[in-house]
Amino acid sequence: MHWPLIKNLPHVTNFRFTKLAPYLAVVSVIFVIASGVSLFTRGLNLGTDFAGGTMMEIQTPGPAPIGDLRASLGQMGAEDPQVQSIGSVNAAILRFRLAENVNSIEGAEVIKKQLAEKFPGIQFKRVDIVGPKVSGELFRSGFTALSIAMGLMLLYIWIRFQLQFGVAAVVGVLHDAVLTLGMLSALHIEFSMTTIAALLTVVGYSMNEKVITFDRLRENLRKYKVTPLRDLIDLSENERLSRTLITGSTALLALAGMLFLGGPTLFPLIFTLVFGILIGTYSSIYVALPLVLVWGVNRGAGDAAPAKA
Repeated sequence: MHWPLIKNLPHVTNFRFTKLAPYLAVVSVIFVIASGVSLFTRGLNLGTDFAGGTMMEIQTPGPAPIGDLRASLGQMGAEDPQVQSIGSVNAAILRFRLAENVNSIEGAEVIKKQLAEKFPGIQFKRVDIVGPKVSGELFRSGFTALSIAMGLMLLYIWIRFQLQFGVAAVVGVLHDAVLTLGMLSALHIEFSMTTIAALLTVVGYSMNEKVITFDRLRENLRKYKVTPLRDLIDLSENERLSRTLITGSTALLALAGMLFLGGPTLFPLIFTLVFGILIGTYSSIYVALPLVLVWGVNRGAGDAAPAKA
């Protein structure tokens, strides 16, 4: 038994992917620049993992008094207090820092006790405390992990394919990482160690897409010795289009429920994964492959003529 919609999908497609490449290259450059501007001007909304300080997730019997909570934290000695409502009206997240001469654990316990006295019935669902030294080390370690991952992937693609494939893959993955960070910055979504884990997952997914893309192109390069490289790229992408749609849609369907129902704690992680999957699929077709087309490839029996940039 076949699903009606799947049964009516075309088995063979003939899209001219490379025809749109110059226009989408301009779009990609614009979005990369916009992401860079957002990162340098707005920065990332660093969570407690990276910014240091104390984070408390609370629940109140009635609607959370956001203003009163913020004012009370300031009176209790908390620096830069932030109070954000999450999910239901009676749940909120408190973020604040303490003076350098105050012990983080003892100071957090004092504020917790004062809040319990001032707001009867308040419940503390979670309390995270991170010192500034630890947060700085975590921030450096997270981006070091991203850099090492990209370097190893460049080496792997270079060995398995050719240098131009490796460079194109890394440029594509960097494109995905910059746009994802830019989107997190523009939307002011919290950036924490969980987000770093999501970014590493996005990098792996994006690189996997590019390996599959290059593998199909390499097979066709061996099969069709005199076909122009531009036509081979279109042929390869049309051949793997159904696989791309099925894989991407399956991953997105699995994440869609958690994106809307997972709550504020999971939202940064799931949003990063969803956006990364979409942009990783796009960059495989319209960032990595156009770079290979411009550079040209070695077919064994002579070089394919590079296309004009």
